[in-house]
Amino acid sequence: MQPMMVQMLFMSEEVASPAAAGNGFAEPLDRGATPPQSWPMDRSTVSRLCAALPGALLDHPWDEGHDAWKIGGKIFALVGASGHGVTVKCPDVETAALLIETGRAERAPYMHRSWVLLPFGPDLAEDEAEHRITVSYRLIREALPRRIRETL
Repeated sequence: MQPMMVQMLFMSEEVASPAAAGNGFAEPLDRGATPPQSWPMDRSTVSRLCAALPGALLDHPWDEGHDAWKIGGKIFALVGASGHGVTVKCPDVETAALLIETGRAERAPYMHRSWVLLPFGPDLAEDEAEHRITVSYRLIREALPRRIRETL
């Protein structure tokens, strides 16, 4: 399947472009680098998108450098200390593998294979990140026990 078709399959509202097929990095990314201000996505944008979701809470379980967005005590989005990207859950391992294979995401370190890292960069549009964060949020929320969901 062509990358453009895959992107259209997952993001029906977004207009896919052949240039968006890669992750936007010509060489290995320096994970300690600060993202340029011209990138559409960064830690503050992720925080704004996550904070808009009902019941979402910001936590720092490891240190202040890690932003863990939670619903009902479970993480649905994570920005690590390096600020390289946002980690989110996919509906299944196959979806995550497809996103990785097409260059839309990377394997999320330390997480299950159904989680992916969406690297910040020129190719990660805010609407795509918002879609992935919302899907992750819904998956985690739906998996919570009913008694917890009812209190949110």
